[in-house]
Amino acid sequence: MTEPKIAQKGPFEVAVKAGRTYFWCACGRSARQPFCDGSHKDTGFEPVSWKAEAADTLYFCGCKRTGSKPFCDGTHETL
Repeated sequence: MTEPKIAQKGPFEVAVKAGRTYFWCACGRSARQPFCDGSHKDTGFEPVSWKAEAADTLYFCGCKRTGSKPFCDGTHETL
């Protein structure tokens, strides 16, 4: 499998809603970053689902190389 496309070299700040399920884009091709729009078709990548337990502001990975999917872990600082 090839490396995912870097959507941006930094996290996406997102205000999440309690009880909602989010599908984080793992391929980097989505036009709806940081979330999936189906652009991963035929890439070998699949979106990562995550359900918010509480309303909060979180930082989703933009470089697509995090070790803590779907959240930013600072990996973009090494790219």
